Amino acid sequence: MRWRIRRADERDADALALIGSATFLDAYAGRMPGAGIVAHAAAKNQPATYARWGTAADHALWLVEADEGGAPVGYQVVAPPDMDGFTAAPGDVELKRIYLLSRLYGTGAGQALMDEAIRWAREQGMARLLLALWDENFRALAFYRRQGFAQIGQRRFQVGAQVYDDPVLALDL
Repeated sequence: MRWRIRRADERDADALALIGSATFLDAYAGRMPGAGIVAHAAAKNQPATYARWGTAADHALWLVEADEGGAPVGYQVVAPPDMDGFTAAPGDVELKRIYLLSRLYGTGAGQALMDEAIRWAREQGMARLLLALWDENFRALAFYRRQGFAQIGQRRFQVGAQVYDDPVLALDL
């Protein structure tokens, strides 16, 4: 599939909410309890949330779209750190979400998103780019380590009734 990436804003809230839920399901179906995935996606991927983020000066959003037809196929959000159980330092920014539909793995779309996040964070004068992820997401862990991220802590992340202790990774900018 051919794709394109662009900055997103509040006008893209519905597409971001759709791809947010779709990619979370795509990534974790069969790996986490289904009811928890549904509840998490419904709570965390409200269009109003993306609309608010799309107008916030301290947030940056990107949308990946299929070249043909423009369907949303991935996205990312960079924002002030907000990680339960982890205290960020001044100058930190969080890569809050970076997701692609699995059929885009290996196409370069993930690298393009990461490059945009790093570029934006540097332009903002940030010191470190943080992210957290499920420790059983081995493909993503390997990708982030290739980018130069190293583990600096843990945070708590709840999906349904299950609480996970996720590693927090950082990249010095």
